[in-house]
Amino acid sequence: MRPKTAKGIGLLATCALATTALAQTKPRQPIGNTEWAVTPQVKRAVEKGHEFLASQQHPQGFWSQNVGFKLNTDYRITTHDSAHVGVTALALMSFLAGGHLPGRGKYGSEISRGLDYVVSCVRENGYITDSGSRMYSHAFSTLFLAEIYGMTRRANIRRTLQKSVNIIVDSQNTQGGWRYKPFARESDMSITVCQVLALRSARNVGISVPRETITRAETYVRSSAVSGQPQRYPRMYRFGHGLDEGGAFRYQLGSHSRATFPLTAAGITTLYAAGIYDDELIERAFDYLDSQRREFSRVFSGHYFFYYGHYYAMQAYYVAGGNKWTSYFREIRNDLLDSQDPSSGSWPCHTGPGEAFATAVATLILQIPYQYLPIFQR
Repeated sequence: MRPKTAKGIGLLATCALATTALAQTKPRQPIGNTEWAVTPQVKRAVEKGHEFLASQQHPQGFWSQNVGFKLNTDYRITTHDSAHVGVTALALMSFLAGGHLPGRGKYGSEISRGLDYVVSCVRENGYITDSGSRMYSHAFSTLFLAEIYGMTRRANIRRTLQKSVNIIVDSQNTQGGWRYKPFARESDMSITVCQVLALRSARNVGISVPRETITRAETYVRSSAVSGQPQRYPRMYRFGHGLDEGGAFRYQLGSHSRATFPLTAAGITTLYAAGIYDDELIERAFDYLDSQRREFSRVFSGHYFFYYGHYYAMQAYYVAGGNKWTSYFREIRNDLLDSQDPSSGSWPCHTGPGEAFATAVATLILQIPYQYLPIFQR
């Protein structure tokens, strides 16, 4: 029996993505040799990060973090230090990205305990939730189960995964997107990208996903693109997080919805996951990211915006490949190496769920050149 946990688990707008697309319309530029990316410093940073994560896992498999929700640029904590199924999925993904498997490798036992916990959170209808967590956590958990199934081919995981995929498909709304809870009428980019990428990963390992679900999501993303008329926003959304410029993608449909660095990276990765490569929207979106990323990183260092923004961006640039990828990864690698706590191995999160979240995302970013996870294989 898993423990009763505090109610009201919320999750920030972040999620993993699957980089293999449904159809390829433009050859991707080669990554080439990745030895330059996997330096001894990166290896040590990842090892220390994993040691920190392992030390923070509860004996029953989960990671506890502050539960809350986004409030402008703040994070309103509703319950302190509670089991978090979404952060748990991210931490487990980080171990998988290092080449560990359930019951195998240095962190095999941690993955096994975490897997048991995530599966215990699956309801009869397939919704993965614990104490009020929402669609963010469901998507992270679905993605984690898809990666586990792809590596192990365990029949019980396949059945659970198909159920979790079905509720994503069934709850897509008429706009083509998703919102905080299943079957909501409205959509937003941060939640839509989570669902699409979970579906992409599941489809990659043989789970049934209707093609029309992805097509409708693509239409939603295209409708979210900014035409190029800058608008004024409160100061809190400036400096790379809310400049509504051509090339960016919006949070929700409508000309007055904010457009940001993380949302633009999310828009690109969603289009890539739908098999769209050769598109003017993507080129303009990269121009926007290139112009904003240094200021975004400076303003939001240690903030949960930083981690989820670069989680999307890292994978968008990785799929693009070539000079875009090498330039970006050198930059984010240096930022992460500089900000890691040398004693604990953790990364700071002064605003957001906590250090386990930040450390899981930071180590995932650093490990993308390892290419152990199917989602990190081009």
